[in-house]
Amino acid sequence: QLQVVESGGGLVQPGGSLRLSCAASGFSLAHYAIGWFRQAPGKEREGVSCIESSGTSINYVDFVEGRFTISRDNAKNTVYLQMNSLTPEDTAIYYCAARTRATYGTSCYGPIALSEYDYWGQGTQVTVSS
Repeated sequence: QLQVVESGGGLVQPGGSLRLSCAASGFSLAHYAIGWFRQAPGKEREGVSCIESSGTSINYVDFVEGRFTISRDNAKNTVYLQMNSLTPEDTAIYYCAARTRATYGTSCYGPIALSEYDYWGQGTQVTVSS
């Protein structure tokens, strides 16, 4: 069964940090761009960051630029999202997904479009609160 599994979420105080992991089973993440997304209560799911299959190109949305860092370890079949300086507005369920369709390529330039991604995980809850 092909799947990705997110982990590392939890409760953190404002200004704190968390590192999320996205691990794959049944296939290799190394061939694909991987995206991180989040969905806050009552809001639509939105893109957060993307990393190219080789790690060469990386993209962030404005509201996490400078605070979040995406990375990957293809040998461990895992992608990470380091989140620093967290605020209550970062509270959401965080998802990772692989972009496996050849049509969309493996690089991460331009918007992080949900429709381009498949093999979604179940998400990990991140709550930022004092």
